[in-house]
Amino acid sequence: MWNRVARLFAIKTKFEAYLVIYGLSMGAVERGVHYVELYPGAGGWAMAAVCPIAVFMAGGRILDSVEAG
Repeated sequence: MWNRVARLFAIKTKFEAYLVIYGLSMGAVERGVHYVELYPGAGGWAMAAVCPIAVFMAGGRILDSVEAG
């Protein structure tokens, strides 16, 4: 039974991967906005700029895993 539940959370197609990456990017942008509000100045902007970089790395990894599978 746990295998059936686990299959629901597996990313099987590129479309599903793009949806996951889109969700990650929306969260990263929102987090970046909060950083700019919380830490005004260069520190907040630097932290906000790093948020999308994490999405780029995760997105590449997700897309590579879908192509291999």
